Amino acid sequence: MKYLLWLLKAAIFFTLFAFALNNQQDATVHFFFGTQWTAPAVLIVLSAFALGVVVGVLGMVPRWWRHRSAARQAQATAPQPGTPAAAAPAAAEPVPPHLPIDGI
Repeated sequence: MKYLLWLLKAAIFFTLFAFALNNQQDATVHFFFGTQWTAPAVLIVLSAFALGVVVGVLGMVPRWWRHRSAARQAQATAPQPGTPAAAAPAAAEPVPPHLPIDGI
């Protein structure tokens, strides 16, 4: 199984390497106000991918912070191991089932 994973990784690497070699032609990206960027096509594709990853990570940061703070609060309120457990609450009296008032 380990060799199969290495073979898969090698196939992906060589596929991407061949993609890079086949796309060395210059391409031009036109921005606003007449600004343009000329670079090899593979560099433009790689830059667009990296920019997408950065935007995605930045979009997730607030949610990650909320989850981390909630986990810290839950850990702070959880009983610590080694401390004596609090006394179990007294057993509550069972509540009878709801009975209709007019007997219907």
